[in-house]
Amino acid sequence: MKDLGVSLSPGQRVALTWDGGSSEDLERLVSRVQETISPGGTVSVENVHRLVLSAHPASSFDAVLLGLLPDSVCVHSYDVLAEAARILKPGGVVVIREPVSTGAGNEGGLRTPERLSSALTLSGLTGVAQLRQEPLSPQQSQALGEKLAVSSDDKSAVQVIGKKPSFEVGSSRQLSLSKHPVPVKPSVDPAAVKLWTLSASDMNDENVDLLDSDELLDQDDLQKPLPSSLSSGGCGEGGEKKRKACKNCTCGLAEELEEEKTQQISPKNAPSACGSCYLGDAFRCASCPYLGMPAFQPGEKVLLKPTQLQDT
Repeated sequence: MKDLGVSLSPGQRVALTWDGGSSEDLERLVSRVQETISPGGTVSVENVHRLVLSAHPASSFDAVLLGLLPDSVCVHSYDVLAEAARILKPGGVVVIREPVSTGAGNEGGLRTPERLSSALTLSGLTGVAQLRQEPLSPQQSQALGEKLAVSSDDKSAVQVIGKKPSFEVGSSRQLSLSKHPVPVKPSVDPAAVKLWTLSASDMNDENVDLLDSDELLDQDDLQKPLPSSLSSGGCGEGGEKKRKACKNCTCGLAEELEEEKTQQISPKNAPSACGSCYLGDAFRCASCPYLGMPAFQPGEKVLLKPTQLQDT
């Protein structure tokens, strides 16, 4: 079976797929494989398009042979490749022969040799290697035009092998750490350990000095700092009469100046000439600024709008 690129042994289980063609070629290939794995070996023959629908349990075959019939021009889908990897035993091999394009590929769904190797790798196989690449046989050229409706120009047949890893998906294994030395914990001075250790009994020990948190701050620390002491360099420059806050002021001077500006433009209470403005309109003169306003208590602060002052 060296011409197929795989070494089979007696007692092994082999899955072989076919995609139509001559039944005599299929019988000859099955007989060759059966003679190699006898006694005790079995060959399971499946149509490549129904391999995904088969009920083969996982890890049940030692080898899977795909598209090895002389007139096979099957382009194996990713589902078929994944199913082949699933039913393989750990350490089993897949041998696949498929028509490929030596050009850009994708004509009729054909891959390039590199893309075929990548497809096997993505299916979970390792050690993917190309065994041989040869021209298409007359039967393959004819089948390529009939089944895939593509010409046989710049087309060839490539045979690739891949191996399933020696472990199953989801398997686990305990790691042996005996070869790696365990780091030794550094020794600590007992005096240092005692120095930094504080137990509940130490709270009542007269030899242990505990600081009172209220004594950490004195009266000067509790006083509110002056705004001038908080200003940064450049903030408040310009003299006492014309102070100016710096750009991006964070000390509060900008808000203080804005408040002073607001107070300067606020209207002041208009003085009363007769002293009876608070009694109401019946006691107010025609030019009273409070005309039209309700009565108010003597001494109550009443603000007039700037428009009312202008009207008077």
